[in-house]
Amino acid sequence: MYTLSNKSITAILAALTLCLSASVASAADQDAATAFREACAEKTMKAEDAMAITGADGWLFLTNELRHMAVGRFWGESAAKASKAKSPKDADPLPAILDFKRQLDVLGMDLLLVPVPPKAIIYPDKLAAKGVSSSEGKGVERLDAVHQEFYKLLRDKGVNVLDLTEDFLVNRLAAEGPMYCRQDSHWSGVACNLAARRIAENIRQKAWYEGVKRTKFEPDIVSVTITGDLWSTLKEDVRPERESLKLRTIHTSSGDLVPPDKNSPVILLGDSHNLVFHAGGDMHASGAGLPDQLAFELGFAVDLQAVRGSGATPARINLYRHSSTEPGYLAKKKIIVWCFTAREFTESQGWRLVPVAK
Repeated sequence: MYTLSNKSITAILAALTLCLSASVASAADQDAATAFREACAEKTMKAEDAMAITGADGWLFLTNELRHMAVGRFWGESAAKASKAKSPKDADPLPAILDFKRQLDVLGMDLLLVPVPPKAIIYPDKLAAKGVSSSEGKGVERLDAVHQEFYKLLRDKGVNVLDLTEDFLVNRLAAEGPMYCRQDSHWSGVACNLAARRIAENIRQKAWYEGVKRTKFEPDIVSVTITGDLWSTLKEDVRPERESLKLRTIHTSSGDLVPPDKNSPVILLGDSHNLVFHAGGDMHASGAGLPDQLAFELGFAVDLQAVRGSGATPARINLYRHSSTEPGYLAKKKIIVWCFTAREFTESQGWRLVPVAK
């Protein structure tokens, strides 16, 4: 008969304690995520037709984004119920993403999927919702269990997903400023800078990167006052002072902005998160958006294929038009960075299968 030593028994008990603790922590995380989804659903219902929901300390949240957070699982059998797509066959983002990846594989191109985390996931304390605690500390638990499950599924199927959520949570109270505009639906210039660093880290690992001619670009810090898209939806008598931001603009040694380069090996594809602080006008500024920050981090300009509408299907249609009308357009491309807001998974008009090239 085999007898366990005291040391062995102690080790087994310690392991069981760790497993039990992990199980309890996991259950607590699930409970918190569920409570957060319920809070988002309550806020969405009360908002009725309002585009913006007012939170704490002057923070505004996009109603559609809270709806996205409230619906839960949004792929597979759950897609048709969760999505706002008109056609149920276009509701599920998973087949479209996997098909896009498959086409790029055939063309010898990589895909880096970069969903922009919802604002309320990074600043749940600013949502001022029932069941969501307010904290001045940096420690905010992840409440996006559904997103994490989906990203794991994508990775298991071979898709390279850059999830910025942890980075944003760690830096949510950074001295440089918050990760999102308080009065706008887009991320901040600080978040653009952080995202560019993480994307560039991924690209610099590619074998072809060393062979690309590089240039040193110059940064400069500027202050801008924006007219946020959420701020603009408020009645004039309740509008607070407009938000001011500090942005890092990028320019050449001669002082010029860095335009996108259609011959670049990198395509930046997606929605207006790729245009904000880059395109000027209603995008608030020029020279300080994600394309500009990527040029600074990589040492060369990227090709920009972004739309003001949905980054789900319209952005890919736009890419197809370019590849169809410009012979050899895709020949020099090595990677597509597909960056769009995570709410697109349910709030777009659908995820159609779109060809990359003829």
